[in-house]
Amino acid sequence: MAMDSAWLVAAALAFGILVGAGVFGVILVAVRRGHRAIQVTSTAVPDGVDQVIEALESAGVVIDPSNNVVKASPGAMAFGLVWNQALVHPELVALVDKVRRTGDPITEELHVSRGPFGDAAIYLFVRVARLGSRYILLLAEDRTESYRLEEVRRDFVANISHELKTPIGAISLLAEALETASDEPDQVTRFAKRLTKESERLGHITQEIIELSRLQAADALTRAEPVDVDQLVAVAVDQNRVVADARKITLVSGGDKGAEVYGDETLLVTALHNLIANAIQYSPDGSRVGIGVTQTDGIVEIAVTDQGVGIPEDELDRVFERFFRSDPARSRNTGGTGLGLSIVKHVVQNHGGDIRVWSQTGKGSTFTIRLPEAASASGAALGA
Repeated sequence: MAMDSAWLVAAALAFGILVGAGVFGVILVAVRRGHRAIQVTSTAVPDGVDQVIEALESAGVVIDPSNNVVKASPGAMAFGLVWNQALVHPELVALVDKVRRTGDPITEELHVSRGPFGDAAIYLFVRVARLGSRYILLLAEDRTESYRLEEVRRDFVANISHELKTPIGAISLLAEALETASDEPDQVTRFAKRLTKESERLGHITQEIIELSRLQAADALTRAEPVDVDQLVAVAVDQNRVVADARKITLVSGGDKGAEVYGDETLLVTALHNLIANAIQYSPDGSRVGIGVTQTDGIVEIAVTDQGVGIPEDELDRVFERFFRSDPARSRNTGGTGLGLSIVKHVVQNHGGDIRVWSQTGKGSTFTIRLPEAASASGAALGA
């Protein structure tokens, strides 16, 4: 009887252990499934990705399986790629969906708007790839400036071809006309004068192209020294006096005296000459062009103000581009090449300064060269 009781107790203990083990196993499986469920529903990105996204200068975005943005870099926000925790552009969403389906990374260039409501367009170099098993990583670089520079380069090549073709074609035609009019002295004289004018124009364009190329070189200022601004203004005004007098345009100079800047006097005279010539070119006969000098807080400003036709607001950012003309027909009639203001910009930049423009259509324009005083600039390295 005792043996039977002991056996029953042992059996009961064994059964209890088995039941306990089973319950523990069930609990363990449930816990593991719970961990997996938490991992599936968690919005946390993999370790270290947060810090990488925050450090990116370009755009970086992490997208979850529901296409919600769980992390975006400051660059992505600045480009307007993310709004209300979602990607703004359908093109980007399509790339994300494709990567999620195929698992293969994608690289593309896209042309999209900046932000959900913006009119400005940006060019993006985009790469999309998986990030772990759940997330998609989208990286984008802004290539807008590269596209703009490429467009400027194409315009430059097209414009220079056109500008050179016009006088070269005219010279060729005039040479033929001279040959056929050899027995008519009056015609020969007329054609010869026009031939001289076109050859001068061709030479002027070529010289300005050479000058612009030299200004873009690293050693543009090989002979920098203190320059008397009063003398600089006097020389530039004198160079334009004959043209101004012919159109009864008054050139008036004034402002602070005794200012000095540090640089190449010949280049600075060329820059100021171009500004004054440009002011005369776009001013009506009998008007006035002012040249004023202001010296404040280590900066010397030379402003050239006209009473001309003015520049439309949407063209103000382009006036310093090579071959850009606000009024192409008038520029060509007066012999303008479209390089003068571009030369001014590069001269001023090489001297450590900048140039600003204010204009109102029908009222006139003011171009202001800003340069460091000689005392401030002499210790600085001046270069392109």
